[in-house]
Amino acid sequence: MTIDEYAQWVASISKPGQSRYERLSYSALALIGEAGEVCDNIKNLIRDGTLNEDALVYELGDLIYSWTCLCVELGKAPADMLANSRSHIKERIARRSTAPTL
Repeated sequence: MTIDEYAQWVASISKPGQSRYERLSYSALALIGEAGEVCDNIKNLIRDGTLNEDALVYELGDLIYSWTCLCVELGKAPADMLANSRSHIKERIARRSTAPTL
């Protein structure tokens, strides 16, 4: 399954909120909540020295779902957003490697 096929599936699911503002807000809050769950798994690794990889993978899936909900609500193809992100990151890396050292 491609990320855009996944987005088509996500678009078919009813989301909370009557207005676009509410749907964007809900999805953004869900994204932050899921990011917190991912971080909590890493925190447990630091604290306990063990990682529940199944739980981490599960939370990463929820995080991607929330991110994809935002893409869908914005009318943007996730693959296009990822391509733009890649381009911006490559530009930052290039600037960093050509920056003068002090």
